Amino acid sequence: MTATPDAKPRGTRLPRLARRRQLLSAAQEVFVENGYHAAAMDEIADRAGVSKPVLYQHFPGKLELYLALLDLHVDDMVNRCREALASTQENKLRVQATFSAFFDFVSTQGEAFRLVFESDLRNVAPVRQRVERSLQECAEMVSELIQEDTGCTSDEAHLLGVGLVGMAEVSARYWVTTHGSIPKDAAEQLMARLAWRGISGFSAYGITRSLGAIIRRFRGADRPR
Repeated sequence: MTATPDAKPRGTRLPRLARRRQLLSAAQEVFVENGYHAAAMDEIADRAGVSKPVLYQHFPGKLELYLALLDLHVDDMVNRCREALASTQENKLRVQATFSAFFDFVSTQGEAFRLVFESDLRNVAPVRQRVERSLQECAEMVSELIQEDTGCTSDEAHLLGVGLVGMAEVSARYWVTTHGSIPKDAAEQLMARLAWRGISGFSAYGITRSLGAIIRRFRGADRPR
């Protein structure tokens, strides 16, 4: 989402939703470039090609504008996670898809992920609540699948879900700061393999595979030498 294609000369009338998208696009550029505290409503209005009163018609203040933009991106992150989990019935591929969802999120839309994960408003209650809620939603979706496939309790599955989502978030954020020193696909696969090696031990598949390895080992020991 970038402001330049949507910017209009002052006085150009747009439908309300189109104008709102234009203002949010301009605001994203300014917030990402300057941070919340250094961003000015005057600059956002200028970037969008509107007067300041027009900006205030849509958003009563800078915080409301920021929260509206934040809502778009946390919803996008949750939807990416939901789609990843629904994209396959194979758990190993679900893990890979979930990591891809987070890596995609941090590598698209003009560093908009910084509004979610690196905001200078992170400790302001409405911002913190939105970010925490979005990560919890992702963790709950993951934990539901874990509980379905394992003998874990609800609390155990939720803790595992939080751990997996946290691993995906932190590793994706770290990767983007390295400016692609590891190719994106390789980084996703690396972290997904690490996560799968851990989580598969809790699944029915992982347990079956472990039992099979033990049986094969004992059968090998019984063979004549």
